[in-house]
Amino acid sequence: MDDTFPLLRQVVLDTTDARGLAEFYRQLLGYVYRAGDEPPTDGSADENADDWLVIHDLAGSSRIAFQAVESLPRATWPSSEVPQQLHLDLSVRTRSELEASHAIAMQLGATLLIDDADNAEEPIRVYADPSGHPFCIFKLPE
Repeated sequence: MDDTFPLLRQVVLDTTDARGLAEFYRQLLGYVYRAGDEPPTDGSADENADDWLVIHDLAGSSRIAFQAVESLPRATWPSSEVPQQLHLDLSVRTRSELEASHAIAMQLGATLLIDDADNAEEPIRVYADPSGHPFCIFKLPE
């Protein structure tokens, strides 16, 4: 048996606003841009925002890429009219972190889809990001 497996490099999200969605997740997760993908600070045109951007954690391992597309129907989950096809599961350790993450997500433009934060077994909230991709933030079990 071959022990060589491909490595998951990143998750890629389609979006009509690559910079906006990259900024949403960068701020929500505390990530940084891949070198060269930062927004321009000199007032010049943001040429990367029309194509492909990558953010990653401080260790450089967990990565999300954003690919610009012309149009993107918003997922209607939990209704099945337009399926979600993919969602991100984000976890926190404490209820206070769950509340803090909720506040940040909402401030950044998330839409709350399901609020089950009072669930004793697995407190969870489900959101849509600004492009309509569902994502969850839940408290890890103790």
